[in-house]
Amino acid sequence: MKVNEPLNSPKTSNPQTYEIVSNGSSPPSEVPSSGVKNPTEPVLPPQRQMAWRVASNLAVSFKYAWAGLSYTFQTQRNFRIHVFIGALAIGLSVFLHLKSVEVAIIGLTCGLVLVMELLNTAIESVVDLTVKQTYHDLAKIAKDCAAGAVLISAMASVLVASLLILPPLFSLIYLSVIH
Repeated sequence: MKVNEPLNSPKTSNPQTYEIVSNGSSPPSEVPSSGVKNPTEPVLPPQRQMAWRVASNLAVSFKYAWAGLSYTFQTQRNFRIHVFIGALAIGLSVFLHLKSVEVAIIGLTCGLVLVMELLNTAIESVVDLTVKQTYHDLAKIAKDCAAGAVLISAMASVLVASLLILPPLFSLIYLSVIH
């Protein structure tokens, strides 16, 4: 986007240019670059297209969501591992005839791990875009924290699945060894 074009307005023969200003205590904003700034008037950025209007309909929204899932599945090894382990845990819980509530709990915890992986991928992509693939301490902190969130959710999911799956699994193994 060019600085001299407002985000949601057609090109005109009289383009208004904007400059980024900040007073240090509030986030920077765009003001007309006429050089005259009235301190009593609020500084508003040019009108933006609302985020909910980006997708023309629900089908397009699902298409974008599927593209994100597909990208993450194709490029992130850990996401594929979590999908496999989650499917295994849900399949095992169905095989063991766990209560539907227990299967739902396992499914939800596995789903939350996948959500955290998607958010981790999004955060890593934005950080890489921001720092242009160069090293920065704050970029490392952001990426490490996102990875830590995935780790905590995965550990919680393993704990929940273990508490729900292992007792009936051990019973099944014990009964098959005795007979």
